[in-house]
Amino acid sequence: MVLKLGTGVLTDSRKQVDLPQLERLVAQVAAQRKAGREMVLVTSGAVGAGMGALGFEKRPTLLAELQACAAVGQSRLMATYEQLFARHKLAVAQVLLTHDDLADKERHLNARNTLVTLLERGVVPIINENDAVSFTELKFGDNDKLSALVAVLLPADLLVILTTVDGVVEHFGKANAHTLPLIEQIDDAIESLASGTQSATAVGGMISKIQAAKIAVRSGIPLVIASGRKPAVLADVLAGKEEGTLFLPKPTKLKGHKRWIAFFHHPKGTLTIDEGAKKALREKGRSLLPPGIAACEGKFVAGDVVRLCDADGTEFARGVSRFSATEIRADTLKRVEVVHRDDLVIL
Repeated sequence: MVLKLGTGVLTDSRKQVDLPQLERLVAQVAAQRKAGREMVLVTSGAVGAGMGALGFEKRPTLLAELQACAAVGQSRLMATYEQLFARHKLAVAQVLLTHDDLADKERHLNARNTLVTLLERGVVPIINENDAVSFTELKFGDNDKLSALVAVLLPADLLVILTTVDGVVEHFGKANAHTLPLIEQIDDAIESLASGTQSATAVGGMISKIQAAKIAVRSGIPLVIASGRKPAVLADVLAGKEEGTLFLPKPTKLKGHKRWIAFFHHPKGTLTIDEGAKKALREKGRSLLPPGIAACEGKFVAGDVVRLCDADGTEFARGVSRFSATEIRADTLKRVEVVHRDDLVIL
């Protein structure tokens, strides 16, 4: 199981680590580990912990200040985790990742091998973004997405995101508000229920959790969003009780290579595909040939991951281009596969 702990469930009103709360969460993780389940923790809270130590009342907006908070807070957070897990006779390991670590194929496989080895040794890996040096993730990323990518990397049997709310709430703020216990398909109606966060320490909100759910379920991994303030939330989720919101996975799991293509890259360009080619890719499992490309945008080289969009601009697939943008735009390619079906993923 990959378990993501949000800033809101780890820190108190002073932006400091909420030690009694963290003790309860660690005890729940330890109980599951001792029951034979392999547990991977994706933790937020480093920037929040550093904010309190450095005297910030609101999340800084300057990159250097964010990184300073992360650097101070991460060491404090890990020291606390180590002490708390030691009480349960469990060892922990810090793993700091950036998006580039998972986008590069060799580093991607190395990260997976490291995590698998730690789990085989009975260690609880504790993962966070390397916020002290990673400017891209601090600006655009969040640990909800990171937890989904870690779940896909392994791949995990279950992803649980613990937050300050009970799950995905319909009619939020109204008298008839209620938590949706089950989501079988993430459509526009579900996405409209999400909103950003108002927290002084956090990033993302429910929007980022829905995005994480898209990654997990497309990879065949169920996801539960639930309240981290409930005393036995993990046991209740695993017992099949109606706790939080369960996102059902797609019935077909993506293979490792296609998971890597689909979710671990910032695509370098966009190919607009005509309707006939789109149908051939989606329904017949064909490769993408030059006649099906209506437009080519961006600067990319052979081997880069690109988006495949329809005429309306909707991305429906991703793939590894076998040719550069310059070669494609020259319109001289004949009877070749621009994106081979083995390197193409329908989203």
